[in-house]
Amino acid sequence: MAEQANELTLILEYVLIGIIILIMVIAVVIIAIKLREKNEKKEKNLGKEKISTIKEKTKPGNTSQYNKQSIFDFMEFDKIEDNMIIQKSGKRFLMVVECQGVNYDLMSEMEKTAVEEGFIQFLNTLRHPIQLYVQTRTVNLEKSIAGYKERLAVVEADLQKMELKYKQNIESNLYTKQEQEQAFYDLIKQRNLYEYSKDIINNTEQMNKNKNVLNKRYYAIIPYYSEEAQNDKLDQEEIRNLAFSELYTRAQSLARALSATGVTSRILNSNELADFLYVAYNRDEAETFGIDKAVRAGYDELYTTAPDVLDKKKAELDRQIEEKAIEEANNRIIVASKKELEIKAMIEDMDDIIFTRVKEILEDNKEYIGKTTTEIALEDMEKEEKNKKEGETKDVETKKKTKRTRKTKAV
Repeated sequence: MAEQANELTLILEYVLIGIIILIMVIAVVIIAIKLREKNEKKEKNLGKEKISTIKEKTKPGNTSQYNKQSIFDFMEFDKIEDNMIIQKSGKRFLMVVECQGVNYDLMSEMEKTAVEEGFIQFLNTLRHPIQLYVQTRTVNLEKSIAGYKERLAVVEADLQKMELKYKQNIESNLYTKQEQEQAFYDLIKQRNLYEYSKDIINNTEQMNKNKNVLNKRYYAIIPYYSEEAQNDKLDQEEIRNLAFSELYTRAQSLARALSATGVTSRILNSNELADFLYVAYNRDEAETFGIDKAVRAGYDELYTTAPDVLDKKKAELDRQIEEKAIEEANNRIIVASKKELEIKAMIEDMDDIIFTRVKEILEDNKEYIGKTTTEIALEDMEKEEKNKKEGETKDVETKKKTKRTRKTKAV
């Protein structure tokens, strides 16, 4: 009996130990689960705080968290210099070559084969890594339209000058019928040019409103690393010069290799690189607000100011002075034309004017010359004048007869 009691006691002890161990395991598991849930909640709270912080920073008008260094940290390049993109504090340099594609689908089979063989040759000649990049842009014709409008302003100014000159020619009667016809022909020609230019600008503006017209540009990006110099004694300036020389040589070699496929290429300069990166970082804004507008708007200035009021007044006065000067010049031309007509009329009637003046002189000096002498002189002058007029009449009749005779012979 005592042995059975001892065995029962041992069994109970083992059972109790097992239950205690099970309870401890369950407690540990529960504690672990609680700790895990607590950590997850903590991480979620931190995530929400970060999101709220980011939202707070990105609110319009909140620029206190941004500075020049934060922008540099966001960008993947340091600066653009000597037609190169400099990265990683001058340890990596990039030169970009723009390639003009060929229309492969419209080529014949022989031309396609030649292009493929040229491309294989291009790949075999590569001795350094390159990256091919395709950039899709919306066709923006605003720059072309601005150029057209500048030329249209010149055409319009020329048209106004020709209209004014033609009007003066008609009023002055100084030009022959043939010269007037030539001036009218030139005026109509200039007017047609003006109307044609206006139509081109209107059509181009309508085309520019269609944002579905896209254009693809193809680039080959060539890298150079400062470790390739294999000389630790070179300073930053020498490394940059070496990088430019090496990249330029590689770019020229790449262009020559691509020429075998019919692809033309050129190296982008610093301004074109800025436009290249601007479009890459501002895909949506670049369609309506390009880098040229951004530069003109003074995006890199700390503040902007309106034009000076005195400068505005000066510009307005200059404009008024120019208009009045042109008007006065036109009036002077008209007055000069009238005087020229008067001189021409005096030249044509010079004999009559001289005859009248001689008669006046003889009449005024009759007492000194003598009455008889004066009358004889006046009679002689009247006879000469009469004979002259009769001679002119005969010449006119002779010319008329000659014309009639020529017409009769022609018939």
